[in-house]
Amino acid sequence: MGGEAGAVAAVGSEGRVKSLGLVFEDERKGCYSSGETVAGHVLLEAAEPVAVRSLRLEAHGRATAAWGPSPGAAAPAAASEVEYLNVRLSLREPPAGEGILLLQPGKHEFPFSFQLPSEPLVTSFTGKYGSIQYCVRAILERPKVPDQSVKRELQVISHIDVNTPALLTPVLKTQEKMVGCWFFTSGPVSLSAKIERKGYCNGEAIPIYAEIENCSSRLIVPKAAIFQTQTYLASGRTKSVRHMVANVRGNHIASGGTDTWNGKTLKIPPVTPSILDCCIIRVDYSLAVYIHIPGAKKLMLELPLVIGTIPFNGFGSRNSSIASQFSMDMSWLTLTLPEQPEAPPNYADIVSEEEFCRHVPPYPQPPEGEGEACCPVFACIQEFRFQPPPLYSEIDPHPTDVEETQPVSFIL
Repeated sequence: MGGEAGAVAAVGSEGRVKSLGLVFEDERKGCYSSGETVAGHVLLEAAEPVAVRSLRLEAHGRATAAWGPSPGAAAPAAASEVEYLNVRLSLREPPAGEGILLLQPGKHEFPFSFQLPSEPLVTSFTGKYGSIQYCVRAILERPKVPDQSVKRELQVISHIDVNTPALLTPVLKTQEKMVGCWFFTSGPVSLSAKIERKGYCNGEAIPIYAEIENCSSRLIVPKAAIFQTQTYLASGRTKSVRHMVANVRGNHIASGGTDTWNGKTLKIPPVTPSILDCCIIRVDYSLAVYIHIPGAKKLMLELPLVIGTIPFNGFGSRNSSIASQFSMDMSWLTLTLPEQPEAPPNYADIVSEEEFCRHVPPYPQPPEGEGEACCPVFACIQEFRFQPPPLYSEIDPHPTDVEETQPVSFIL
């Protein structure tokens, strides 16, 4: 019995594995999601009898964020890790009481199958300071020789449906910038921008609605771009990386001119979907509409953007369809402002020119000897002799004869 075991060990030490491979049941399947089943086969081809202690399958998924110390900085290296998947399966073991299993020459196939956790898994990602990776590894353990293994990467995606109400809401912003410095201002540049919804998918073209007004003395250029921001958290510290992934340029706007974008499109290139559910790695997107102003800091509006995986079905929300009705003439800007009472009447509309002349006598002659130095003083004082405008009131001073009474209700 002992001689037989020694022979097996000898054969095992000399046995040669010609190939070790791992294939998935559906090689055309690009990505897996939470709760799905991963199935396949481990393929082993032996050139001669091979002694095996075990053949096992391991599946791991983890997010890691790490970076070294900055040159000349006292802060040490930082690292963090979060585990999302840990599966271990035995594909072949020796019979009970035996430490070695002998595989005969030829091709051997070992099927495997396991289910991904039902909890949400984070989308696969690789960035500058970290990654979110999933892999399946087959490990062949043999006596007296190093373990052999083969690894396949498993692409995982966390689906984001852009048809949810939060992602169908229009996004709009407006801003104004005074060009110049101190007393040498040349006028403001104003920018208003809007997108019809917050969520889009790869390959979609985003219609951009914008209105630009150039009251400065400079030639300006409006532009738009999609930015990806990667944020990493490790050892209580953060690092961020920002990339421009797509951009579009508008026409030059001369001083005193305006320009309107009635749905100028910017196509989303193939990018990683937004990653919003990982505690150490986050991937955000924004659509920036900005104006390049020579000799001044650019005027920029950033509209939050979510890159999803389930595309817009066209039947999302009534809000997006209503908003599109106002997008062509930019009147949607007024919809976001609260209703304000009517402004007080202009003084010129209240006091007629005849009444003005009746109340204001001619300028008096300046005292002799004081020359023209007193004229501006009398001119300034004269302005305060005008009749004051009527007090502003929201109550009509001349009500109609018929009083209308309507019930009023308040929603609390």
